[in-house]
Amino acid sequence: MQLKRQPRVIFYDIETAPSLGYYFDLYKEGNIVSTTQSWFMLSFAYKVQGERKIHYHCLADYPGYDRNKTDDKALVKDLHRLVFSNADCLIGHNIDRFDSRKSKARFLAHGLPPPPPTKTIDTLKLARRVFKMDSNRLAHIGEYLGLGGKETTSGWKLWEQCIAGDRAAWGQMARYNKRDVDLLEQVFNRLAPYQPNAPYMGAAGCPSCYSDRVQQRGFNVSRAGKRPRFQCQDCSHWYSSTKNDQAKKAG
Repeated sequence: MQLKRQPRVIFYDIETAPSLGYYFDLYKEGNIVSTTQSWFMLSFAYKVQGERKIHYHCLADYPGYDRNKTDDKALVKDLHRLVFSNADCLIGHNIDRFDSRKSKARFLAHGLPPPPPTKTIDTLKLARRVFKMDSNRLAHIGEYLGLGGKETTSGWKLWEQCIAGDRAAWGQMARYNKRDVDLLEQVFNRLAPYQPNAPYMGAAGCPSCYSDRVQQRGFNVSRAGKRPRFQCQDCSHWYSSTKNDQAKKAG
């Protein structure tokens, strides 16, 4: 049985260019004396939960790229429209500190309106809160869980080549960015059942995977009352009902 209203969940990842500037001493922090070019968006990839396709957009896709390789306005507008304005929940690795804030900084720069408030799940925060692995980097978690790591690249050289307009490098960036989203979804699916507080998005059933195959198994008792406890039969996530027994009887 399918839910009538399944939340629209989007996995996404962005790639950015660095800011450029001058410094006197390589070994000292905070010694940038001048910034000559601020950072800009290079690309983003996203996938809607339940769909197979991973979508990818980069600067080189847009008209006028050959004339101005730093103009990210069209790219950022698509990120705003396709991802931030089109989801009930956004999922990413370190999105609360990086992807979301970086994206909104570019929305602001280009005069775009604030996107609608959207719930987020940050898999980095989830990994840090619930588990104790050797590393909480996405690549390490993927390898630890037997899912594989990230797409192999030449490191900074790839970003440098993309910034210079190398079309072959853009092809490799596409593979790298899309693999991050693919790995992100696989990692999330393994971590999700352990979420202590999966965000409620208005759907009945399991708040982690939205399945309606759930069973009541005991109760959680607190000062607020006695609430039925359930376990999802698909992802094994445990959760409590949002209303206590007394409130249900009163209704």
